[in-house]
Amino acid sequence: MRTKRHYGNIMYDRRVVRGNTYAKHIIPTTAQPDPAEIRRQQANRRRAIARKQAREQFRPNTPEALEGRKHTDVQTELYLEELSNIIATTDIECQTDPFLDRPATPLFIPAKSGKDVETQIEEGELFDFDVEVQPVLEVLVGKTIEQSLLEVMEEEELACLKAQQRAFEELRNNELAEVQRLQEMERRHNEEKERRIAQQREVLRKEKEIAEKIAARAYTQQYLAGLLPAVFTSLRSHGYFYNPVEKDIETNFFPWLMDEVNNRVERRCTAREILDSKRHCYFILFVDDNPFF
Repeated sequence: MRTKRHYGNIMYDRRVVRGNTYAKHIIPTTAQPDPAEIRRQQANRRRAIARKQAREQFRPNTPEALEGRKHTDVQTELYLEELSNIIATTDIECQTDPFLDRPATPLFIPAKSGKDVETQIEEGELFDFDVEVQPVLEVLVGKTIEQSLLEVMEEEELACLKAQQRAFEELRNNELAEVQRLQEMERRHNEEKERRIAQQREVLRKEKEIAEKIAARAYTQQYLAGLLPAVFTSLRSHGYFYNPVEKDIETNFFPWLMDEVNNRVERRCTAREILDSKRHCYFILFVDDNPFF
């Protein structure tokens, strides 16, 4: 692919430095680079970066050292060389020629071009000032008067605009004041409405609480109406409510009485047993002594 060669103006691109002319470089007429060339360079740069990353990735690395050990750089060349941070240096001297001063640059004076001519004009040959100046003066005076009239009309127009602006500002200020008044009124109405709504909600909440309390009270009374007798009956049946005299008789007198009765019955039974045994003995003795039996 052949690139298009640009040509420039060699004489324009020459520069004058210290009286000498030379063409340092030729500036192309179009400084815009070729987009295709830019894309090709970017693609080459990306491919080079990718190849470098691939080489770094597939390059074999030294394994990590074992615990308690460390890696050390070792020379593997055929001949060993002493490694030191001190660089060996030597001093060498030489003599140069004396420096010659550069001569002063002569002043650049461009070459003269063209021809010198002259002419002679006598008085009255070209124009008459008094005659030729009249239309110029008329134009100047007319333009001055016209400009003055325009300035006066502009001042009057500006005054009218300022008056209209003041009237508009007054009207706008009045409208803004009215809008602010209406906004304030609307705000007060909204606050009053919200306050009334809050009050109504509070009244409804209190009415609901009162209704719930009344319902709870009625339910409690209805539930306790049959609960209290049943509780008292159950407590009375379990012995929590009792007559002290009756309780004393049941706990103290009746056990004592039963013990006394049992003791008397036991003594009577014992006496009867003893009596029966004695009677049996008397009967046997009587039979043994009686000859009729």
